[in-house]
Amino acid sequence: MSHWSQNLLKSMQDPQAILIKSELLTVIQDKYPKAKHHYLILPHQNIESIFQLKRCHLSLLDEMELMAKNTVEIIGGKLSDFKIGYHAQPSMKRLHLHTISNDFISSSLKTKKHWNSFNTDLFIPARKLYDMLENQGKIERYPAHVVNTLLSQDLQCNKCSYIAENMPNLKQHLLLHDK
Repeated sequence: MSHWSQNLLKSMQDPQAILIKSELLTVIQDKYPKAKHHYLILPHQNIESIFQLKRCHLSLLDEMELMAKNTVEIIGGKLSDFKIGYHAQPSMKRLHLHTISNDFISSSLKTKKHWNSFNTDLFIPARKLYDMLENQGKIERYPAHVVNTLLSQDLQCNKCSYIAENMPNLKQHLLLHDK
């Protein structure tokens, strides 16, 4: 039986999940979206995660970022309403670029870990990851203490200075920005 971390490969084959498919990439809707719009850009090339990237993959990262921007355009969104980036601590096997609306209104957004993985330095903007790879030739893992510090940060609203005591309070607050 396959491990849940391999599920992105299954989704890449599921016509219901696919939004766009090109020669190099497949765009799927996230099965557990953490916002109103949440898409994953996946290369057909078998790359497990950001930690397997080398400088020879820079053009692929460019293609992935371009596809993310095209996805926003296709759904009628504005780039300024989206975050495009990679998790510094990916949980799923298969390199994937998140294209996520910054409203973060979703029933699948349940934990502090979910929030902080998108709203701290655990979320690496696509261009920043590209620059890191170009300059260093690889992507380094964050030390465990850095990851733990970022995951334990306060639940601060991504649009104002409000700090929530818990996820239900934060989710209620986020609705105020969505009017």
